[in-house]
Amino acid sequence: MALRRMLGFSDGELMRSDSKPCTRLMRHTAGIFSVGGALGFWVLCRLHYGPRVTIPRARRWAICGAVSMSASSALLVRLFSPECEPQNIAAYDLRK
Repeated sequence: MALRRMLGFSDGELMRSDSKPCTRLMRHTAGIFSVGGALGFWVLCRLHYGPRVTIPRARRWAICGAVSMSASSALLVRLFSPECEPQNIAAYDLRK
């Protein structure tokens, strides 16, 4: 699924064995960006609604921000990270 090979950024070699596997890299990136997305969308909710903001509305915006930012960042890691190339997933990500 990695776009690096199609764009010409990949040389097709295996990564070092002490690098993070693709699944762990995606999970960590998604976790970090979910916190940032929640805070960012909460701020946008406060700016958009002003004094009319309610707790359920702000919570909804924060949850939507966390989900959208974590999903989009995990997808970008999956598409553009060298650890997520098919040969690296086959060598290091599959449970044996």
